[in-house]
Amino acid sequence: MDQAEGLRRLMESENGEVYSRPPFSSILENPSKTIPKVISITSGKGGVGKTNIVANLAYASAKLGKRVLVIDADLGLSNIDVLLGLSPRYTIEHFFRGEKTLSEILIEGPGGILILPASSGISELAHLDEAQKLFLLNEIELFSEDIDILLIDTGAGISSNVLYFNLVAQESIVISTSEPTSITDAYALMKVLYKQFHKKDFHLLINFVLNEQEAKEVFRKISRVVDHYLNNLSLRYLGFIPLDEKLPLAVKKQQAVIEAFPKAPSSRNLFTLAKLLCEKPPNLQISGGLQFFWRQFLHYQSRRDQRGEES
Repeated sequence: MDQAEGLRRLMESENGEVYSRPPFSSILENPSKTIPKVISITSGKGGVGKTNIVANLAYASAKLGKRVLVIDADLGLSNIDVLLGLSPRYTIEHFFRGEKTLSEILIEGPGGILILPASSGISELAHLDEAQKLFLLNEIELFSEDIDILLIDTGAGISSNVLYFNLVAQESIVISTSEPTSITDAYALMKVLYKQFHKKDFHLLINFVLNEQEAKEVFRKISRVVDHYLNNLSLRYLGFIPLDEKLPLAVKKQQAVIEAFPKAPSSRNLFTLAKLLCEKPPNLQISGGLQFFWRQFLHYQSRRDQRGEES
């Protein structure tokens, strides 16, 4: 099955009807010629609400008219499908086995977003080798002209997969809470990406705080250390997501909080953030599908090789 056929199948319901407002409904007839914005959502520590933020940003971006693809890049521990109450028949494991193409494992989520689901409990996928990374990049590139925003939900920490997906993204949004361990680990992740791979630009989004004052205090704590030890690193304050009673209720309902409770304080901030990301132009102005990911991958490889020569 080719990709076009896979996309056609994806857009058809069980009774054979085509969805009236899927994000990819006009891809085959009028493909986009723009480069997608590729944004990694990442964290040094788990449990900071990263996947929830990804799900809501994807949903809000789709509501703003964008064609969104989400990669669950915590490849051995699937999360986003569970969070949204989805049950994928196939996962990234079937792709790496050579049993399915990416178009055959993609699933549609709320608002018409597309999701590339990870596997659950597959330890081998936690550390992809170079051949697997190239294989995955090549397949993702097939979608590069047909989407507006690619959100990568990385795992937490500083594993090779986490570093890799941050390095092939145009922009990285680091999530932190006010907890000391979360602050320390957010800094540690940026330090590794900066020191070992020369990645210099990051956005910091503060989650699970009561108000902006608390969020900006967290940002000040991290930025002071960054300015002292990583003086060429650019860290920008992206905003905060307030902790409100609707967030855990939405998780229990297995829905994005923006969908379940659109008037909640967290929903308003998430929607504002999604609008900001949608309106912001891509960092890299590169024409053509494969050029973007391959150039990012070669940049990643050169930095890794340079690190090896320096050690």
